[in-house]
Amino acid sequence: MNAPHPDAPARAHRLDALPFDNSFARLPGAFYTRLAPWGLPEARLVAVSDAAAALIGLHPEETATPAFVAAMAGNTPLPGSDTLAAVYSGHQFGAWAGQLGDGRAHLLGEVRTPHGPWELQLKGAGRTPYSRMGDGRAVLRSSIREFLCSEAMAALGIPTTRALSLVASDLPVPRETMETAAVVTRMAPSFVRFGSFEHWTANKRTDELQQLADYVIDRFYPAARDAANPAVAMLAEVSRRTATLMAQWQAVGFMHGVMNTDNMSILGLTLDYGPFAFMDGFDADHICNHTDRGGRYRYSAQPHIAHWNLHALGHALMPLIGDADALDTAIDTPFVETYNREFLARQGAKLGLTDTRDDDEVLIGRLLGLLHAHHTDYTLFFRALGELPAVAGTPAQDAPVRDLIADRAACDAWLASWRARLAQTPRPDAERRAAMHAVNPKYVLRNWVAETAIRAAQAGDFAPLHRIHACLQRPFDEQPENIEFAAPPPDWAQSLSVSCSS
Repeated sequence: MNAPHPDAPARAHRLDALPFDNSFARLPGAFYTRLAPWGLPEARLVAVSDAAAALIGLHPEETATPAFVAAMAGNTPLPGSDTLAAVYSGHQFGAWAGQLGDGRAHLLGEVRTPHGPWELQLKGAGRTPYSRMGDGRAVLRSSIREFLCSEAMAALGIPTTRALSLVASDLPVPRETMETAAVVTRMAPSFVRFGSFEHWTANKRTDELQQLADYVIDRFYPAARDAANPAVAMLAEVSRRTATLMAQWQAVGFMHGVMNTDNMSILGLTLDYGPFAFMDGFDADHICNHTDRGGRYRYSAQPHIAHWNLHALGHALMPLIGDADALDTAIDTPFVETYNREFLARQGAKLGLTDTRDDDEVLIGRLLGLLHAHHTDYTLFFRALGELPAVAGTPAQDAPVRDLIADRAACDAWLASWRARLAQTPRPDAERRAAMHAVNPKYVLRNWVAETAIRAAQAGDFAPLHRIHACLQRPFDEQPENIEFAAPPPDWAQSLSVSCSS
């Protein structure tokens, strides 16, 4: 069984007949605490992802029922589920934070499908033994962001946890201001994190560390079982998947904002949507999380931080590996080779290139420097570039790109180099344009777009959220009816910021 598995629909099931397996619950009790969620009073369904529901065989008729709302709010248990909160530890902002765990998440169990398991997890369903000083709740604001971005990332083809539903209540929740409660039902093949392994090593419990490694290897990395050292083989594959994910993030301009080791998926998925952002005006050193005052998780640092986190995972696995050289080899070579290859290939595809060559790094570097110097809108630039002809014409033909960069001479010089590179592997403009538009999205979840959905929802109007969700399911299509969501931030949104508060 390999993960992440294909996003293929499962055989149809009734809500009360989902085929739960609960493999994580069969691990020893030290791995979790069994407990029921608190639920939400007067819960109402705000949104549901039909695409995510199809992965576990739930049809829209099933997700429109009161029983579905009650289950997704944590008010009614699903037959066959075995609800628990998992323990883990981790490094936060580079410092050891000690024991953490599912402080506001309740794992219902996993649904078996022909394509692999999908765990269901309620986020925001109440306090657990791992909540520390928290209340275990999530608020509508952050839950809308997680719901929209989880499904937007999936539509972009980026490995991610999924969001099945969003349920809300008028229950007040104190944050920086008084807000209202919500629960997002998340889905993933597994929610095991780097910090899940760190927990056992930090507590000198090698037996549990081995049990967790065996669990992950047997379920998600079975090829590693035949290796001389299965833990080394697993670590190497996690390194490759993480490197690929970083290249995908960088290519689309996504910033996670809080890449702590407890927010890093052992399956190479985008996990835990908190203070994330998609790039507007390009700034290689943009910090999307205003809690991150030192800029540890700035856009340009994300690949480096992922590499650092992999070494934290590797250190946690040392009792099973025993050889520091083997550990470094399992992390460094797969990560560097995979990231460099994937980054070059994805940036080349964004430029309409049909192959990659050594000097493409110079062309890409010059472009990113140009975008950085002029704070050019990242998504708009690449989308507009696809419309230009491969053979230089009049300045008016190049206006969609030239108008985005104040230094027209520098823009023209780079466009000349780009066209010279296209000429090395020529193809019809229409074919190239289609290929570029298939990798350069027209629509991403800009912060101002998410804020539009949030403000309307807080006023009781969920129509904008539904419209934005539908738009983001087709990010590469033109969608003239939704063109406003492709625009840079309006004046009212210039001061928007996000933090770890949720």
